[in-house]
Amino acid sequence: MKKVNFTEMKNGSREDYELLEKYEKNFERKTADRLLKYLASQTTTLEGYQITRLEHSLQAATRAYKNGESEEMVVATLLHDIGDDLAPMNHSQYAASIIRPYVSEKTYWIILHHGLFQTYYSAHHLGGDRNARDKFKDHKYYQDTVDFCEKYDQSSFDPNYKSMSLEEFEPMVKKIFDRKPFYHH
Repeated sequence: MKKVNFTEMKNGSREDYELLEKYEKNFERKTADRLLKYLASQTTTLEGYQITRLEHSLQAATRAYKNGESEEMVVATLLHDIGDDLAPMNHSQYAASIIRPYVSEKTYWIILHHGLFQTYYSAHHLGGDRNARDKFKDHKYYQDTVDFCEKYDQSSFDPNYKSMSLEEFEPMVKKIFDRKPFYHH
């Protein structure tokens, strides 16, 4: 594989950066495959839960699919907790940053904020404010995020639920990540 000539970016040439751009575009085209591979590896049980991380994602996405959500929302639902391992304190922001170039502002906002909105179900049991999400009460996607948590996230921890397989979601993931990126402000 051809490599650049520089050891400091400031010394790179046009040819160096054209080469890197070619490699980057090829790498970017394989994002869906890397995400699917990562999801497939999530076969350990979430500590204390009755199901694996993968099963939670599959259940949530299956519910979204069966409810007639757009492919974009189904894929976002499948990926909503992908940050749990690497960014447990900000997993929502992590997942949202992955999908941001490929989804609408609305879908991005829902995934970005679902972690806070999900605390509605648990915070009051632990001395916290279950209504912390209400600081966004006037936001145009507030109710959509409440609905996401109610219909797909909080209800998807059932060891007896029959989920679709990861393979069934694969074409949707590839389609979304093959899109020309959106540019949000």
